Amino acid sequence: MSRLAATMRCDLRLQTRNGFYWAVAFLLVVLALVITRLPQLDWSLLAPPLVLGNLVVATFYFMAGLVLLEKSEGSLESLVVTPLRAGEYLASKVLSLIGLSLVENVTIVALACGSRFRLVPLVLGIASASALYCLVGFIAVARYESINQYLFPSMLYVAVFSLPLVHYAGLWESPLMYLHPLQASLVLLEGATRPVLLWEWIYGLAYSGLAVMVAAWWSRRVFHRFVVGGRERR
Repeated sequence: MSRLAATMRCDLRLQTRNGFYWAVAFLLVVLALVITRLPQLDWSLLAPPLVLGNLVVATFYFMAGLVLLEKSEGSLESLVVTPLRAGEYLASKVLSLIGLSLVENVTIVALACGSRFRLVPLVLGIASASALYCLVGFIAVARYESINQYLFPSMLYVAVFSLPLVHYAGLWESPLMYLHPLQASLVLLEGATRPVLLWEWIYGLAYSGLAVMVAAWWSRRVFHRFVVGGRERR
């Protein structure tokens, strides 16, 4: 078994043991009740921002929760002396949480829109946004040792990452918003419920891919600084 596969297996056990899947199941039940009680709403319009907002919990905060759990158990510090690379550690977390997010949010859109959505842009939008949220979640939490230290700074990250939703709602329209990394994922999510132009496809795929690569590079540097470097300082 490869290091990545073995690490993903451990991550899945950690997520199961700490109730991550029960939390997602509870949220699905609540959203299903809301959707069925409000069928008159235009869910094709509401689905993209609903998915993007919902990903904050299942990726950004779940990533933070996993890292803080590993720190409290001492397992993260132990990983530093194993052959596991930073990229493999991060890839395991990102891939497992992307899988969870896909199951959760495709289900949500199916409940809201029935069969009136396109699966490919929905999956691409969820995957790209999830990867970005996970990596930024690691960057945000790596320097902290407890949830109390992390909670307020995390709200600032979430506020900045929520700006595309303000643009989507028409409250602040500016072409500068297309520089925001999550705007590209939102455009892909919109493609699930409306036709998108060729330039939107190119922008959504290329810019979200670039954003994920930059976040992956940055998160590896953060790993070496606060995880590897932190252990050496101790």
